[in-house]
Amino acid sequence: MPNPSPRQLAALKAVVFAACVAPAARLGWLAWRGGLGANPIEVITRSTGWWTLALLAVTLSVTPLRRALGAPWLLRLRRMLGLFAFGYAVLHFTTYLWLDQFFELSEIARDVVKRPFITVGFTAFVLLLPLAATSTNAMVRRLGARHWQRLHRAVYGIAALGVLHFWWLVKRDITEPALFALIIGALLAARLWWRWRGPAPGRSVPGA
Repeated sequence: MPNPSPRQLAALKAVVFAACVAPAARLGWLAWRGGLGANPIEVITRSTGWWTLALLAVTLSVTPLRRALGAPWLLRLRRMLGLFAFGYAVLHFTTYLWLDQFFELSEIARDVVKRPFITVGFTAFVLLLPLAATSTNAMVRRLGARHWQRLHRAVYGIAALGVLHFWWLVKRDITEPALFALIIGALLAARLWWRWRGPAPGRSVPGA
């Protein structure tokens, strides 16, 4: 697949940016119009959590697509996608802290200890923090490419915890979390397969 020109890549980034912003913008529009239904907190919580997982899956798919299509320029989109996944995770967590629990720290601590799906979700969010904090080129240089890559491989475990959080939350209709589990499992299997076969030619700089 040919590399896009700088202008084409900038246009593609703008399209991806708009697509990532759109779900949050839609939620804001519905909230302003009173269109979130009888339980708006649940709608916001479920939507932001769903988009966190979806964007994590899309982020994880960048490397397999790059290798399958021979398109190293796809890595130029990975950081944006990962940071948007983190952004939706922040919205998801903030909705729980603020709109659901009103920052009642004792209730939050009790939830984290006693409700497994909250424990798993909280753990996933905490593990996501260092990945977001080290997403810049300066942090790649400071950590070194090898250490940076080792740290960011944790995203597969974080995604798995996110799926488990979703699975335990819905309890009965597990169709969507099962689909996420299949997608993320397939992406992990692809990574292990290519890792077993050896490094790809023309490997790019981490965090591109």
